[in-house]
Amino acid sequence: MAASTTANTNAPAPAIPVRHIAAADLDASLRDGLRDFGVHRGDLLFVGLLYPAIGFIAGAAALGNALLPYFFPVAAGVALLGPVAALGFYEIARRREAGLDSDWSHFLDIRKRPSLDSIVAVAGLLLAVFVAWVLVAGALYTAFMGAAPVSIGDFLTRLFTTRGGWALIVVGNLAGLCFAWAVLSLSVVSLPMLVDRDIGARAAVRTSIAAVRANRWLMARWGLTVAALLVLGSIPAFIGLAFVLPWLGYSTWHLYTRLIDRSALPHS
Repeated sequence: MAASTTANTNAPAPAIPVRHIAAADLDASLRDGLRDFGVHRGDLLFVGLLYPAIGFIAGAAALGNALLPYFFPVAAGVALLGPVAALGFYEIARRREAGLDSDWSHFLDIRKRPSLDSIVAVAGLLLAVFVAWVLVAGALYTAFMGAAPVSIGDFLTRLFTTRGGWALIVVGNLAGLCFAWAVLSLSVVSLPMLVDRDIGARAAVRTSIAAVRANRWLMARWGLTVAALLVLGSIPAFIGLAFVLPWLGYSTWHLYTRLIDRSALPHS
């Protein structure tokens, strides 16, 4: 009897059920996210500017000639941290859904959530992915282009008029897609779930990966939609992200509620 009790104690927690969704669910999530943004538009335009400011500073920091090859990886890679920047929007969406006060003053209330340690763990994982992306991008530049450029003109000339430059564009973008897919799989469900309920980081990430696998093609479409909106929001100088990031943050929350059977989650 004791052995049976020990075995049950050590048994892994049951998997959290995930749903198969349809294309209409993606469209509805975007509509719901836009509606939420409309409700909080005035307040969160200010908060939304924080993320573009970070992206602009990060990009500007890479503009020295020696670091110029890192400009695009850093500017594009900041999007890999977008799910972390959207945590406050998940919290506001959670509060709005629960009928609680949900103005911008609650943006940082995630620090009060019972799963804060798990949120920090997943955020750290995404930061590690970002660092790995920048290192891989640097290695690819060295492999295809060699020495650092002496000027912006030299960099652009070598990038668009040499065989190595075009190889870097192709291989670099393929590598970037792999990193973006990894971030999507790790975070699209895990971070909103951790804001929503008191779940361990491992269970949340495992569920996120399972949800993406169960809806592989639709999640690929979602990823392309997110990427296109982030690119549009980054022109010019990341200012458009003040609109795009809150919209995507709210939309991701609504997508999470469609991907997961929340009745199987513990109440927090």
